[in-house]
Amino acid sequence: MDVHGTVAGGFEPVREAFARNFEALGDRGAAVAVYRDGRKVVDLWAGVKDVDGTEPWQRDTAQVVRSATKGVAAAALLLLHQRGELDLDAPVGHYWPEFKAHGKERVLVRHVLNHRAGLPVLDRPLTPEEAADPVRAAEAVAAQAPAWEPGTDHGYHALTYGWLVDELVRRVTGRGSGEWIASEIAGPLGLDLWVGLPDARAHRVGTVGRIEGPEPSGTLRARPKRSVTDAYADPSSLTRRAFAAITPFPDQNDPVFRAAALPAANGIATADGLARFYASLTGPVDGVRLLEAATVELARAEESAGPDRVLVVNTRFGLGYMLHGGASPLLAPGSFGHPGRGGSLGFADPESGVAFGYVTNGFRRTVTADPRAQALIRAVRQALTD
Repeated sequence: MDVHGTVAGGFEPVREAFARNFEALGDRGAAVAVYRDGRKVVDLWAGVKDVDGTEPWQRDTAQVVRSATKGVAAAALLLLHQRGELDLDAPVGHYWPEFKAHGKERVLVRHVLNHRAGLPVLDRPLTPEEAADPVRAAEAVAAQAPAWEPGTDHGYHALTYGWLVDELVRRVTGRGSGEWIASEIAGPLGLDLWVGLPDARAHRVGTVGRIEGPEPSGTLRARPKRSVTDAYADPSSLTRRAFAAITPFPDQNDPVFRAAALPAANGIATADGLARFYASLTGPVDGVRLLEAATVELARAEESAGPDRVLVVNTRFGLGYMLHGGASPLLAPGSFGHPGRGGSLGFADPESGVAFGYVTNGFRRTVTADPRAQALIRAVRQALTD
């Protein structure tokens, strides 16, 4: 496999691991970028743009990153908090009065970000058309009764997270989350990252699809524990229902899906876009820094930990970000970020100054700990310690 791009001195292990992902782990087309202290030290891409195509992946090729979008969406609420426009400890209903129905008066903004709102499922799933309509989606969430007492437990809000965030951004700013992210996050940083893909950028985005590969054992990987397998197989489980909040799930290569703003599931980015975003959370990138140090500490302070009522394993969350742990191993104990189901990953590690982004067009049966991303993380760790 011809690997294109550059690595700074000392980061050669990342190039080697990236090449092995194609040789041994089934990657078809992918890219990885790493920043350290605001400077790009890894910028690699290889393979084909479309999962079943022949056109080569280019430096500016972007892909759907699924739930890695959640980390970008979280930054929207954290920035609004940082600017004094949103109180994390206020009830969601303070900003969105219709949301108070069915015992949700005590759901706090904080609970949206730490997956403690009790709203991972919808009793009536939305169609793809309804899911893409922010008004109808917000009405559905507002009408939903919690699955547990808000604030008392946590469970991954796989799809509803996006509608909750979007409506909060809309109520506070008057703009949808996709538009707000474009003007307040992606624009100032020059990110190749969109929540709601503009027509003018559609030609840069490859098609994605399912791939198979070696199946290592481990939490939430290709051979999950029996309880996880059972939960996904049971139509009545919170697990199955959370991921079925849109039914049928949209074709991720459909231009209509890509143009919609679903900040839980359909962000599109280059590896550099993800890595540069995370670099800007913890330090300046070309003079632009998004989060103040105090806000970073809020983002990565543990808010939820232990058995996850949706993912059925132990998970750790800060405010909108997964934290380093068994379910989602990142670089180091202080790292925070978010994976996308099937492979993509972005995170920051403030102590080392590292920010990381990996995108792929080949989705595997992984939820949080994809072996390709994990191989690249190990290589980054090696580069830092050699």
